[in-house]
Formats: sequence, C-alpha cells, structure tokens
Amino acid sequence: MSYRIKVPAKVDPLDEAHLLTGVERFLLVLQEQRRAVLVGLGVLLVAAAVVAGVIWYDYQATLKARELDQEATLHYVNRPVDDPKKSHEQLAQAINLYKQVVDQYPRSPVAPLALFHLGNAQVLANEVDAGIETYKRFMLLHGSNTSLLGLVQQRMAYAYLVKGDRDQAVKAFTGILEIPGALNKDHVLFELAKLEESQSRPEGALAHYQDLMKNYPNSPFTSEAAVRVKVLEVKKSPESPAAAATPAPAVTVPAPQPEAPAKSSGKSAAASSKKKQ
Repeated sequence: MSYRIKVPAKVDPLDEAHLLTGVERFLLVLQEQRRAVLVGLGVLLVAAAVVAGVIWYDYQATLKARELDQEATLHYVNRPVDDPKKSHEQLAQAINLYKQVVDQYPRSPVAPLALFHLGNAQVLANEVDAGIETYKRFMLLHGSNTSLLGLVQQRMAYAYLVKGDRDQAVKAFTGILEIPGALNKDHVLFELAKLEESQSRPEGALAHYQDLMKNYPNSPFTSEAAVRVKVLEVKKSPESPAAAATPAPAVTVPAPQPEAPAKSSGKSAAASSKKKQ
C-alpha cells in the first residue's frame, strides 16, 4: 500500500492592500471619499459660524439691554420728591425704557427684572390695570424664576388692594405660599393676618400669625406677630370674674384751695362803719 505525501498548498503573497499601514489606509479612504469629506467640513464650518454669530448677537443684545435697564432705573430711582410734575415725567421715561428692554430684548438676562420693575413703575404712575397685566405677563414668561415670582405676586396683590379688590389680593397672597422656594412667605403670612384683622376675623388672623411664628421664628415679622397674637387673645377671651370684682383704682382729685379774701370787701366794710358813725 502506497502513501502519498501531502504537499502544502502554496500561499499567495499578500496583496498591496494588506501591506498598507493604518495611516495609509485612512489617507486612502479620505482620497476616495474626498468630496463627501469636503462637504462635511463645509457644513461644520457653516454651523460653527452660525453659532458664533448667535453668541455675538446675544452678547451685543445683552449689553444694549443692560444700558437701557440702567438708564430706566436711574429715572425711576432719582425722581424728585418736591417736584411732582418732573417726577411724573421721569417715571414715564422709566416706563418707556423698561418696555424697550422687555419688547426688544426678551431673551436677555435683564428682561425678567426689567419686567418686574415695569409693573412697579406702572402701578406707581396710577396705571394699576397695566401693572397687573405686566405682573401676569411675568408669571407666564418667567414662572420658573421662583425667587422673583413670589415678589411679583406680592406686588400684584398690593395692586389689587389699591383697586379695592380684596378677594383677588388674598388669592394672590395665598398663591405665594404654594410656590416652592419663595423667599417672602413670612411677609405674606403677616399681610394675610392683617387682612383678616381688617375684616374683623380674629380667628383667621391668629392662625396666620401662629403659622408665621411656628415656621419662621427668625423672621423680622415674628416679634410683631407675637404682639398681635397677645392682643387678639385678650380681645377674644371673656372678662375674668376676678378682674370684674376688682374695683377701679381711685382717681385722686386735688382738694379745692380756699379763696383769698378780696380787697374790695375790706373797703366796703370800712365804708359801712363810717356810715354807721
């Protein structure tokens, strides 16, 4: 029996593609996809230019908005107290400048604060309805700004009080207590308590005062709230029997001084004695 010797097959030499390095392969792909690569680079450059343009535009808009806001604030703050006519003119200029900020640069960082100041200026200029609408506009556009939102609603509540609408004022005040992160809840509780007192509802006033004292012991309104609680409790409690039985302290009345004899009486007595003689 014969055996055949197996001869291994000849391996073909590696072609040129297998002999290329990684860098050479990358360059080869770039050369083959040259047009697609150039198009991609062009798109990337255009996108970068657009982003840079937007950033530059926002920066310029922010600068202009800050200038207008600062000018408006100067008119608002530096109103002369002794000249009502000039004060009204400066207030009108402040309102106009604040409107330019919120209308022309609504995406600038100063727009929310300018909108808040606009509402305050409008209420101060007796444009109460316009101020309330401005406050509502702030709540619609910048409701996520919880720290400033509480102050806006408090100002809106004051504007409703100026109009004599207590129900809407209470509603605005109460809404602040539901805002997470609001920084003026202690002040709002104090204002609600005062409103309850003004409407002769001591129970509601006591509840708000006690809530203020319990949840905000370090508030500057806590000490006054404690005084009001004592006053309301005294008014609420009936007069005790001991207090009723205690006589009122006697009032010391100074004794009347004897009148000095008049000189005319002495002369008349002497005259009468002479007549008798």
